[in-house]
Amino acid sequence: MESEIDLVYMVAGMSSRFGGKIKQFAEVGPNGEKLIEYSIKQALLSGFSRIVFIVGEMTEKPFKKFFGSKYLGVPVEYALQLFDPKERDKPWGTVDALCSIKNIVKNPFVICNGDDIYGENGFRMIINHLKGNKEDAVVGYKLINVLPEIGSVNRGIFKLDKENYVLEIKEMFNISKYNLGENNLSQDNFANMNLIGMHPETINLLHANLVNFKEIYKGDRNKECLIPTEITKLIQAKKIRMKIYPSQDKWSGITNPEDAELVRRSIK
Repeated sequence: MESEIDLVYMVAGMSSRFGGKIKQFAEVGPNGEKLIEYSIKQALLSGFSRIVFIVGEMTEKPFKKFFGSKYLGVPVEYALQLFDPKERDKPWGTVDALCSIKNIVKNPFVICNGDDIYGENGFRMIINHLKGNKEDAVVGYKLINVLPEIGSVNRGIFKLDKENYVLEIKEMFNISKYNLGENNLSQDNFANMNLIGMHPETINLLHANLVNFKEIYKGDRNKECLIPTEITKLIQAKKIRMKIYPSQDKWSGITNPEDAELVRRSIK
């Protein structure tokens, strides 16, 4: 029997920059498809066996109402990321989100952002990798292709060895198409857009890191435990290996309300 692979979307957050609306529900497809639907339809072409949404208190009901327990014939489940508003202004970050699936996902899985369009090939490369071996994997996008025309963004930049295994994912802040040189970056650097294939054992390792992180930053209302940082720690401790697959697909995503129109144009 062919191994089953789960498809996991991080959709717990409500975006203040998107007017407090659920940006994954922005209608961007040629037939009015929501952003998250368009992404799922691309992904399901690769043969995922289940969809898991990591939801928050504000997104749980809308997602359950729209997707229910099945979408396009594929079973759907939900994991809830919670935080204590007495102690925190926001959740503990993407590692905390990922660890909310710890008792739900027992198969290899692909985790990704719910507000990005990745292209079909990225999902296909990762799922083929996971069916073939026990190492983790990630899709890398050319940096120049994931920078906005106007303004700056933060991006995780890969440092790789000669065999295309990840050595480090370094977060770079406020980079744009016009300041690459001064940041010692090239337009051909590969950037992380959180399209990552993992095994359940990696969740256990990340959970141990998260427990430690929460102890260190107990009392901090905003500090977040982030997947690229913690993945780098696991790689450098030789606890996991992660292969990178360069994508030729076009990436697009939504941060601000005006981005929805840009995504609509990019996928026509």
